[in-house]
Amino acid sequence: MVRIGILGGAGYTAGELLRILINHPDADIVFVNSSSNAGNMITDVHEGLLGETNMCFTDSMPFESVDVVFFCFGHGKSKQFIEENKIPDNVKIIDLAQDFRLKAPGNDYIYGLPEINRAEIAKAEHVANPGCFATCIQLGLLPAAKMGLITEDVTVNAITGSTGAGQKPVGTTHFSWRSGNMSIYKAFEHQHVPEIKQSLRQLQGHLDAEIDFIPYRGDFARGIFATLVVKTDVPVDDIVAGYKEFYADEPLTHYSDKPINLKQVVNTNKALVHCEKHGNKLLVTSCIDNLLKGASGQAVQNMNIMFGLDEKSGLRLKGSGF
Repeated sequence: MVRIGILGGAGYTAGELLRILINHPDADIVFVNSSSNAGNMITDVHEGLLGETNMCFTDSMPFESVDVVFFCFGHGKSKQFIEENKIPDNVKIIDLAQDFRLKAPGNDYIYGLPEINRAEIAKAEHVANPGCFATCIQLGLLPAAKMGLITEDVTVNAITGSTGAGQKPVGTTHFSWRSGNMSIYKAFEHQHVPEIKQSLRQLQGHLDAEIDFIPYRGDFARGIFATLVVKTDVPVDDIVAGYKEFYADEPLTHYSDKPINLKQVVNTNKALVHCEKHGNKLLVTSCIDNLLKGASGQAVQNMNIMFGLDEKSGLRLKGSGF
């Protein structure tokens, strides 16, 4: 059994981790840390787990009793936590924040996108889990990068559910504002663009194009649906063949011959990708659940790889579709 600690246990990503790990055949949750909820039942916060666990939040962090710890902090807090706390060298770390996603001197965190870094993840002590938008967009573009198709700026539009903004209420997550509404935010300046470009550069060898990304807030709770436009004269049959080859052996990312929709992936750790051609424009659509393949599910997928487990263990989840 993999012994697990969770830090920042009150948020959405921690709640999803618990939902998966409680039913994971090889997982033993040792502690769930939340200083603001210490002593309270986990089900007082994550009400959907009522009847699934009797655990309480704790303010202690018994790192000596775990094999891996998940950081479910807000962005910027993981780096601060490591500077202020000593985690034993034999304890692996999976960070769900953005603090260590970009390569830099002294950063030994492996970027946790299994579709391109599986071998490195398997040997890693520290993994930086990708961002939700970044995961969806990269999975739509990586095969194109592998084929060397990204030579001009890529147009990206993607819409996300309200859970992408986290559990703490803000004006743009309030039901009366969000319901029946949509808006854009951080146009061309979203924080996930650098990690997207880092991965595309890794596969293509270079990247001289921009990723012109416009994110949308949707009036639904969870999921990301992205449309990506790549200019290329390569025939669509060749492109589709490249996409199918790229994802042929992937357990959780799949190419679809038919147009895809969001409900196929919500509440699952799957990613779906579809291509079609319009003149010299390749239209790629991709979709994921932002809290699962875009966060906690991918984190468990990375844990499975790090500990030599079945990659889909705990993640065989079917989309409701209705």
